[in-house]
Amino acid sequence: MVARDLIDGLHKRLEDERAELVSQLDALQIDNDEQQADSGVGNHLADDASELFLRERNIALRGNTEELLAQIDSALKRMDAGSYGVCERCGQPIAAERLEALPYAAYCITCQAIVEQER
Repeated sequence: MVARDLIDGLHKRLEDERAELVSQLDALQIDNDEQQADSGVGNHLADDASELFLRERNIALRGNTEELLAQIDSALKRMDAGSYGVCERCGQPIAAERLEALPYAAYCITCQAIVEQER
């Protein structure tokens, strides 16, 4: 079981990281809205290509940010439920060092490797 003081510290880190990710999503949305408003208005072909690249990059960044946000939300729910720090695959404790490095980890290091191989 993970020590309560460690959980409290990690909870704060996750909340802070969550707030930062929400801010990043908002900024990406504003950036995308501005790009769409300017799209194709008398631009040179190269400018249109650059805008398309930026829009696609923002879509990829948004997807990654949303995935990380979902992992953080899941970790916060596990904290509230009292199941934080327990591997979702094998039920064994997740090492405190792993949780400190990756506070939203849902799997122990062994199971994480297995999950990644299965993908």
